[in-house]
Amino acid sequence: MFQKVLVANRGEIALRVIRACKELDIKTVAVYSEADVDSMHVQLADEAICIGPGPSAQSYLLPDRIISAAEIANVDAIHPGYGFLSENAQFAEICNSCKIKFIGPSASVIEMMGDKNQARATAKRFGVPVTPGSEGVVRDEKHALEVAAEIGYPVMIKASAGGGGKGMRPVLNEAALVSGFQNASNEALKAFGNGAVYIEKLITNPHHIEFQIVADSHGNVVHLGERDCSLQRRHQKIIEECPSPKLTPEVRQRMGEASVKLAKEIGYENCGTIEYLFDDSGNFYFMEMNTRIQVEHPITEEVYGCDLIKEQVRIAAGEELSDHVKNTIVRHHAIECRINAEDPYRNFMPSPGKIQLFYAPGGRGVRVDTHVYSGYEVPPHYDSMIAKLIVTGATRDIAISRMRRALNEFLVHGIKTTIPFQDSILKDFDFKSGNYNIDWVGQFLAKQT
Repeated sequence: MFQKVLVANRGEIALRVIRACKELDIKTVAVYSEADVDSMHVQLADEAICIGPGPSAQSYLLPDRIISAAEIANVDAIHPGYGFLSENAQFAEICNSCKIKFIGPSASVIEMMGDKNQARATAKRFGVPVTPGSEGVVRDEKHALEVAAEIGYPVMIKASAGGGGKGMRPVLNEAALVSGFQNASNEALKAFGNGAVYIEKLITNPHHIEFQIVADSHGNVVHLGERDCSLQRRHQKIIEECPSPKLTPEVRQRMGEASVKLAKEIGYENCGTIEYLFDDSGNFYFMEMNTRIQVEHPITEEVYGCDLIKEQVRIAAGEELSDHVKNTIVRHHAIECRINAEDPYRNFMPSPGKIQLFYAPGGRGVRVDTHVYSGYEVPPHYDSMIAKLIVTGATRDIAISRMRRALNEFLVHGIKTTIPFQDSILKDFDFKSGNYNIDWVGQFLAKQT
């Protein structure tokens, strides 16, 4: 087992990794920007090293700063969390060349599955259903018109190196294709330094379903069921639940088997997530693979009774999957609300600033993952999530009622948050009936305003 792990991240995920390492009796090193000097992960790590100014491009996104801190602190391994460098194949390779274990899959697998077009081709090669679309990237506008005409409208243009909704454009007809192609390519070039895009059939009103994969270096690969992440705004998730209210046991088995097969075929190791679109006819289509831990991993932990961060560390240290992970079953229903410092009724405008009062809810079946506290200053440089509220119940109805109770206990004064908006979603009849999809939040918000 490792003696010391550096956490190459910030916020609640950095704190989450530090806690897992402490339970494994591993010393931890936090890195932080000047804007994060008062963050809780800095206070609770065994050591902390400043790596630059507030903007992430000058701190958390610089591999040389992270590696320098790792060498100064003499660590055995680096946990990248999610975001930042977590899916950066070059960073994983640098760690390897410096004899520091990267807690995640190999650089070659990250590179293979990080390119959305290559990941799609890989999934198709191993028999995982994919939506009809272009064979490889689309060369130019003429090629885009030909592909779209062949597969039929509506279509979705996607950045090959994309993520987080960047470089994506739905196109409903031929008249909108050229501008959609140009806009998606330009946005992808700006966001990722790569303007390559591909085209696939647009699945209307789907659910966004993701399967949690855990794999070790001894040939053990399992899935821990699915999470329904369909409640999104601008392709950013705001509420997730596990299991999905949409899947039947038969579909769940087929999707789980496809996910495990793909992970085995590509030689995947550590935790990862395979994401699908699921339509009203019961068909599922591979969308992408995230080669890291997900923000919403706690709901899987609560439903399946495991600790995915500790499992990541154990796998990276060469150990086999824990027996309780290999043999686990569904035990409960869990829901997560991402508490963001935003004003949902002003187009989700960020709301940085000082938190005057922070009171987290408690009681049976309630978990709060956060790095903030009363008096904390929410910086403007990063993602606006300040906490994750996770509730667990014996049934979905119990979990919904518990989440509403917890949201109404949650006190955050001094900034705007998404709490009231999430509460209004949870009491809506369509949500309680499981009758929602990836476009539902926008329609719901329009009715609210």
